[in-house]
Amino acid sequence: MSPHSQIEVFPDKADLIYRAVEVVLTEAHKALSHRDRFTIALAGGSTPEPLYQALAKQELPWDKVHVFWGDERYVPATDPQSNEGMARRAWLNHVPIPASNIHSIPTSAADPSEAAQQHEQELQSFFGTPSGEFPALDLILLGIGDDGHTASLFPGTPALDVTDRLVTVGSKDGQPRITFTHPLINQARLVLFLVTGASKLPALKAILSSKEDARQYPARLIQPTGSLVWLLDEAAGSGLNLG
Repeated sequence: MSPHSQIEVFPDKADLIYRAVEVVLTEAHKALSHRDRFTIALAGGSTPEPLYQALAKQELPWDKVHVFWGDERYVPATDPQSNEGMARRAWLNHVPIPASNIHSIPTSAADPSEAAQQHEQELQSFFGTPSGEFPALDLILLGIGDDGHTASLFPGTPALDVTDRLVTVGSKDGQPRITFTHPLINQARLVLFLVTGASKLPALKAILSSKEDARQYPARLIQPTGSLVWLLDEAAGSGLNLG
């Protein structure tokens, strides 16, 4: 566990999402105050969707909010499996955020590695970081799978070994995905995990253990230099020893 980490357990998903909204808004206002912009990388899956729906109802200076994604399936944004598509439908289509502030992961190149390189160059250009340096996003949202993966960093895959790039190609069941690397994620000022459901408990125990192998449970690689916050519902967190 990161020395700057905390774990919060909530009775149900609704309470967890309420707290997640609080965290996002707090980090947004902090970033706007200090840097006059807020950078956030979104997660996919069903867990964060109600968070995005709640954020669609908030008042923020949307022209100063910049949205990225921690990973993306290699499909068009119109595909039902697209993380970007879900976030647009739940949130981004409902607020006056400039199109130029939505930093989509490209998924149309014939070679996914070319798309990963394109997105890395966009990140370097946006943050003004030279090659070899990792920029710090204000907030990166993550979840975990039952297998212990996070973003598109899956157990035993080559993406886990990439430490000199911002973006790389992940793989799930032979299907390519574009993903932030763990060194990029670890530069974030805050990493916020949202975890719900009893099926996540075995992996969660392993991830929070001091003994398990990060190649088997890749979310163990997330040890940010900033803060690390885990928001769990009762089903995911009830079996943990948090004493």
